[in-house]
Amino acid sequence: MTLDFSDPLVLAALAAGVVLLVLLLILHAVMKAARGTAPLQWQMGELGRRVQALNDSQQHLAGGLHHVSEAQAKSQAQMLHLMEQRLSEVSDTMGEALEGSAVRTARSLGDLHARLEAIDKAQENIEKLSGNVLSLQDILSNKQARGAFGEIQLHDIVSRALPSDSYTMQATLSNGRRTDCLVHLPKPPGPIAIDAKFPLEPYEALRNATTEAEVQEARRQMRTAIRHHMRAIADRYILEGETADGALMFLPSEAVYAELHANFPELVREGFALRVWTVSPTTCMATLNTLRAVLKDARMREQAGAIRRELSELGKDIDRLGLRVENLDRHFSQAQKDVAEIRISADKAGRRSRRLDNFDFEELAPETPVLPLRGDG
Repeated sequence: MTLDFSDPLVLAALAAGVVLLVLLLILHAVMKAARGTAPLQWQMGELGRRVQALNDSQQHLAGGLHHVSEAQAKSQAQMLHLMEQRLSEVSDTMGEALEGSAVRTARSLGDLHARLEAIDKAQENIEKLSGNVLSLQDILSNKQARGAFGEIQLHDIVSRALPSDSYTMQATLSNGRRTDCLVHLPKPPGPIAIDAKFPLEPYEALRNATTEAEVQEARRQMRTAIRHHMRAIADRYILEGETADGALMFLPSEAVYAELHANFPELVREGFALRVWTVSPTTCMATLNTLRAVLKDARMREQAGAIRRELSELGKDIDRLGLRVENLDRHFSQAQKDVAEIRISADKAGRRSRRLDNFDFEELAPETPVLPLRGDG
């Protein structure tokens, strides 16, 4: 068993034990002194004084112990108050920290929820895009649908580059053939036809080829299909005296245009010989902008006579305007002269009015004849 020396009861017990030990020692000394030769009365007085001293010491010790007990209790109370205060501060700090952590966690969960929603939307868009890609593949695999797709793309480009009255979609020529677009250029060179029904099956076969034999076969098919298509355009859409001496073959993909010029240069040269010019969406826009400049120049030439007549009439109007300005200037000069004369008359009238107001008749006397009175000689 261990003793807690900070406990006031333990300290009081120890102090009492010490006092009891001191009393025993004093009593032993008194008994020993009593056996001596000193008088009994003196010994008894000395014993009383010592007992009184011991009593005073005991009371002083008791007061010290009480003071120590009160100090210990006060120290414990202060320690408890300080601990409660610290615990309250720690509790408040932890509460604030937990509240902030909860807010941050809720915000993070909200951001995570928003991002998950964005991911879900992106996934939906990807699925829609995949469906659109499959639809596009279906379109490109069907010859008739592929032609309609090329026509729509061509119409979009032509409508952006040319005025609406300078081209005709699905125009029928004198030979009964219908071209996808006919640009009405003046002669020369004349209207130029644009075809958008390019055969994409050989190109798709070339892209999907995995072996060298498949690649060679796909290139052979592509070379044959493009050569046949170029000749068909030259035969159908280049009519002497009706259209221009060339036609445009529209490719709906930049990749096909690059493949044709990179790996089939002989087909490009054959197209030059047949006067069938190959254009992609980008080069078609540039070509149409050039044709727009040609159309603008032709219309300017057509309107040159009317412009000259308008300029002549404008010159006559300017001459008439000059004459009318001169007449107006003369009127202004006459009006200025009249205003000056009116100002002079107004000044004279003002002076006469002031003289009449001041009864100044002396200056008026020479101007008014004086009549003689009756009876004057």
